[in-house]
Amino acid sequence: MNSPLRPPADDPLYALPEAARPHYATGMLLGARDFADEQTYHRNRLARALAFASGAGSRRLATPDSDDTGVVGLHGGGTLAGLRVAHRTPPQAAEEELRIAPGLAVDRLGRLIELPVPVCLRVERWFAGELARDDGDDLRRAALDDPARFASARLLADGTVLPARAVIADVFIRFVTCRQALAPAFASGPFDALDAVETARLRDGWELHLVLRGDGLDDDFDGLPLGDRDLAALDAEGRRDALQDAVLDAWPSLAGHTDAAGALPPPPGHPPALDPTAVFLARVFVGVAAGNPPERSGEVIVDNWGRRFLPHLGLMAGALGLGR
Repeated sequence: MNSPLRPPADDPLYALPEAARPHYATGMLLGARDFADEQTYHRNRLARALAFASGAGSRRLATPDSDDTGVVGLHGGGTLAGLRVAHRTPPQAAEEELRIAPGLAVDRLGRLIELPVPVCLRVERWFAGELARDDGDDLRRAALDDPARFASARLLADGTVLPARAVIADVFIRFVTCRQALAPAFASGPFDALDAVETARLRDGWELHLVLRGDGLDDDFDGLPLGDRDLAALDAEGRRDALQDAVLDAWPSLAGHTDAAGALPPPPGHPPALDPTAVFLARVFVGVAAGNPPERSGEVIVDNWGRRFLPHLGLMAGALGLGR
């Protein structure tokens, strides 16, 4: 992505704007702010609907033996379609890489993140870069014994054998805005320029990250996004009751959406240095030996199943037996 990126918090949707749209009248003097507010209104309404339709803004369902819903508030987002992460080596690829397939995700603010083409992350280059960046300190912390503790249930059930020791990293995708197309404009501020230009288009874009996860992972914390409650064991009435209660309890207080400094707090399990709206896609296990810093010794295993899936209503109806 060659276009300059706008800072993440520059998006007005971070501040949960009010549902106020401009009202136009003949003879009214309009400025750029009026048109920007109109765009924000429509973007905000769609994003709010998508956030709650995807569960990104909801509370967790109560456990069977507890009335506590575990308020999380705008914690989620997830994969709508595609975005499978796969490990490829020559001759499948020119060099060892993680290939992220095209797809669509929704982040915790309800913004759509579309990856229109396959994108590759070069594994060997990434590993060498992490080793050179701080003499391998982060790699040391990310190299853990018995990495199966941090794998998804499906990966283990499929019989995948993980290395005895592995560096753990997670793949994230986040929403970014790219400035495009310049147009002539009167200079703003104390300037006299006659050739001033301003950005004429803002394109919704994406950015991929491969983040080391050594710090904070332990037997009580796997660093994965919060899971949704499994309702499969409930009878029809129990599923109905749980779903109805979840809908009624889903609306979080607008207070607390941002902290005192105006920043959006990260959701549970999120890397502290990463944009708190980034969407988790996959966990990557890179086999290493017991060196200091660690050296690669085994294959790379990708775990796609720890992410949050947002299936469409047709799939949900089929899974619940409602389409018969």
